[in-house]
Amino acid sequence: MPLSEQEQRLLDEMERHLMRNDADVVTAPRDGRGLSYRNIVYGTILVLLGLGGLIVGVSLQAIAVGVIGFVVMLAGVILAVTPAKGAAAPTIETDRPAKPRATSSSFMDRMNDRWDRRQEDR
Repeated sequence: MPLSEQEQRLLDEMERHLMRNDADVVTAPRDGRGLSYRNIVYGTILVLLGLGGLIVGVSLQAIAVGVIGFVVMLAGVILAVTPAKGAAAPTIETDRPAKPRATSSSFMDRMNDRWDRRQEDR
């Protein structure tokens, strides 16, 4: 479905604005919830050890060794994707009162309103 003239114009304006302020996006501060390289390394080591245990358990037909290997693999994956300790929980700060949403407005009308509010805040 092709975009209307107004939608195309708005999209072009948004693209120009993004290109102009691209440095702001790249240098934006992180929220502190990034993954820890240490956890990724230790998790990878645990996954490899668990995989080895699982292969040994299957080849020796020892169910207990295979199950333990699988549990070690699972623990390694969980450790690898766990955020770093001491990571602050994200907080949402808003100084605007919440407005009731109009359900009858179209998606593009809501996007236009959001764009206008963002431009007013600058």
